[in-house]
Amino acid sequence: MRADGELPEFRNELWTGDALHGPLIDGRRTFLFCFLDDHSRLLVGYRWAAREDVLNASRALRAGIAARGVPKAVYVDNGSPFVSGQLLRSCAVLGIRLIHSRPGRPEGRGKIERAFRTVREQLLVELEDRPPASLEELNQIFQAWVEQVYHRRAHSETGQTPLERFLAAGGPAVPSERSLREAFRWSERRTVSKTGTVAMHGNTYELDPELAGRRVDLIFDPMALLDVEVRLDGDHRGLAVPLQIKRHVHPRAQPTPQKPAEPTGIDYLGLIRQRRAQELERRIDYRHLPDLPAAGVGEDNDDSREQIG
Repeated sequence: MRADGELPEFRNELWTGDALHGPLIDGRRTFLFCFLDDHSRLLVGYRWAAREDVLNASRALRAGIAARGVPKAVYVDNGSPFVSGQLLRSCAVLGIRLIHSRPGRPEGRGKIERAFRTVREQLLVELEDRPPASLEELNQIFQAWVEQVYHRRAHSETGQTPLERFLAAGGPAVPSERSLREAFRWSERRTVSKTGTVAMHGNTYELDPELAGRRVDLIFDPMALLDVEVRLDGDHRGLAVPLQIKRHVHPRAQPTPQKPAEPTGIDYLGLIRQRRAQELERRIDYRHLPDLPAAGVGEDNDDSREQIG
């Protein structure tokens, strides 16, 4: 992070991540995990969730990396979703420097705080009378608003739209799905018993007998504890054979039951979602958007004069 307070010179030089407490859905608080590119002010990765945990923080970060490329550094606070060893592993695998703000001294977090203020004032206020029926609907509404409105209005400090500024150098290079899958698997260390087994969260696995007494790393998708890879000092040592499975999902990765969505009669936000859907049907490649007319041309002139930030 630059100490002089200036914007990073290039996109993906620094992303700032944080969580915003959102509206209630079916009596449960929702949380927005969001990562912002400091150079362009683009919201590179985001996700509304029912739990403020590392799994949902990681999902928002993964979505951002898959679509916008790999940042050099990610700056987060010391909240529990951001201090997990699992998030640290994800960043290390991708070569990302994970930076935590010092407790009580949150320097450099003003940009994402201003972005959250815009979310509250321009989006969440619209949902007060017509709340979404589900998390899925909230995520759809938010994605449409971000891509159709927030990213296409000139920022008050940069003088450019976030999308225009982010894509000024062309489309970003994104990592392969294979490398993303490896980065966002979880890891836990265990000592192999004399009988060649290990226990993890109530499950028992059989390993190569030659590993008895050794400390190994178990690598897995937190949503699929049947498939566990074994590594010794970073080297692949086969797959763990399930002997007794009591839990198929990691205890910190329990899925949230979803209430089926119902029609809500949204007007303004519904129009934004419809416009977003029409764009997706035309399969627009966002890497080519700088060649298109500026946002607001041919649309409501009031929108083109509004700024964010």
